[in-house]
Amino acid sequence: MTDLGEVIGKDLADYYAMVRDQVHHWVDPLTQDQIWKQPFAHGNTVGHLLLHMTGNLNYYIGARVAGTDYVRDRDREFTEPEPRPKTEVLAAFDRVIALVIETIKKQSAEDWLKPYSAVREPESKEQFAIFLRCADTPIIMWVNLSIFRAN
Repeated sequence: MTDLGEVIGKDLADYYAMVRDQVHHWVDPLTQDQIWKQPFAHGNTVGHLLLHMTGNLNYYIGARVAGTDYVRDRDREFTEPEPRPKTEVLAAFDRVIALVIETIKKQSAEDWLKPYSAVREPESKEQFAIFLRCADTPIIMWVNLSIFRAN
């Protein structure tokens, strides 16, 4: 019989793979110009939201759980003045999703319950919580893409 820790790991890994696939479904058809176009005066570009999702995962899971040396510049995720090539932004996103999935697969039942802390994340008290909380970040992206396509 599979234990709860294994089920959690498999389901979370499958979810993050689905997020990667959905991001590509929505973003691949867009042009370079479209990913850096603001959908409305105070909205974020698709490119900036991709930078933000990549930064979230690299910091909250990569640096704080997997132990990478990633240093986050959160403000720049939303203000990057030089539009990076779409392929580069998506490749960075794909790499961080692979890192997240790899990290998930390494978690034991005990690891999910290890204490967790990070800047700007007082809500997550154990490692499981940060994987769950980071899983909702793509919702912002999908809402923004829906608005973009409507315009």
